[in-house]
Amino acid sequence: MIPLTLAEIATVVSGRPHDIPDAQVKVTGPVVYDSREVVPGGLFAAYAGQRVDGHDFARQAVADGAVAVLATRPVGVPAIVVDDVTAALGALARHVVTALGTAVVALTGSSGKTSTKDLLAQLLEADAPTVWTPGSLNNEIGLPVTALRADATTRHLVLEMGARGIGHIRYLTGLTPPRIGLVLNVGTAHLGEFGGVEQIAQAKGELVECLPPAGDGGVAVLNADDPRVRAMAARTRARVVLFGESADADVRAEDVSLADGRPSFTLHTPSGCSDVTLRLYGEHHVSNALAAAAVAHELGMPADAIAQALNHARSLSKWRMDVTERADGVTVVNDAYNANPDSMRAALRALAAMAGGGADGVPRRTWAVLGEMAELGEAALAEHDAVGRLAVRLNVSRLVAVGGREAAWLDMGAKNEGSWGEESVHVSDARAAIDLLRSELRPGDVVLVKASRSVGLEQVAQELLAGPEGGVAGR
Repeated sequence: MIPLTLAEIATVVSGRPHDIPDAQVKVTGPVVYDSREVVPGGLFAAYAGQRVDGHDFARQAVADGAVAVLATRPVGVPAIVVDDVTAALGALARHVVTALGTAVVALTGSSGKTSTKDLLAQLLEADAPTVWTPGSLNNEIGLPVTALRADATTRHLVLEMGARGIGHIRYLTGLTPPRIGLVLNVGTAHLGEFGGVEQIAQAKGELVECLPPAGDGGVAVLNADDPRVRAMAARTRARVVLFGESADADVRAEDVSLADGRPSFTLHTPSGCSDVTLRLYGEHHVSNALAAAAVAHELGMPADAIAQALNHARSLSKWRMDVTERADGVTVVNDAYNANPDSMRAALRALAAMAGGGADGVPRRTWAVLGEMAELGEAALAEHDAVGRLAVRLNVSRLVAVGGREAAWLDMGAKNEGSWGEESVHVSDARAAIDLLRSELRPGDVVLVKASRSVGLEQVAQELLAGPEGGVAGR
């Protein structure tokens, strides 16, 4: 964050100073909302949650070095009191970003946001100092806190934007107005909350509606392979750049191939071509890589530099296609951070590709340990059934459906699709899945673990790697 006095911050956020002996003291460190992350010179934002009230940790935050607290009531230590901490953070973020003049890139989509953001961050960081959203902190709190990490050295600011309804992305763009907006796809994530795919498209397209005109440098980077995203070109005043495998895409991939689940392709950009082999697993990462490449190209990176950065890029966020090989040859793929129908299909296809041929030329056995995809509303039964059926069509060796009703639908879909018997099993919880896997896994097997975050299925992957076999290497 750029250094600001407490008096300046109070003015920006329309706050009232309390217990501040010297309003000219400057905040020079980051803004945090977890008191355990306070660093000297920073600002602590106190939120009153359902279970924990940040105001109760205000004294400790100041003792640990926070210059002051952003709060909704006096807390007995230096504080700037506001009516709404979230609104105050947003106002502060907008002030800082405007003062810096940093190139802001915002991205959204139904799936692949965090993976694409991680790729783009690594591309741009190879070119110049870059700040990006950690993990998936892409809401009205996480976004301004990320933006406030930018300082005078920051050249690129990459912000992931999530939405759970119409108007959410429009609000976020008001906090940190982007010059470049990237829309990845329109899928079925949070279908139950939005009410339909067209409503999702409406919400995601708010990003390109809020971009500046082409004459002022606005650029909308759109997925040429997704008809709903391509149609957003009519909703923006910005210059449109297309990415994808379509022949008319400005940044496209040709000669896509998979080796052990990792994709290779030839990257075509308006300034040249170069070969790419990703370290990430799954063909769906081709689209993510093209999206990142299109933005990097708009920011001045040549094709060779983009390809080189993509070749070395890795996943920066936990539990997203984290691939680890145990000492006994079992490969565990922890993709348990979240799940929706689109990302579940992509993960299953990646699992099928990873089967490949073992050392003896025989395909490896594959296990899909899957749980509920949340927030699908009335589409839940059909979507879970379809994922179970896809597992059969992709020749996944075993399906372990973990949990309650939704898991039963996964198991039902698999069994209704083919003549499966013991190939698919429904178990009650993660502990039962772990016991089953421990008893039946053999060297060379590949295990995918995936479900919505609320299921907590990552413990399956963690226990498989914490056992006597251990995990020896990320692949």
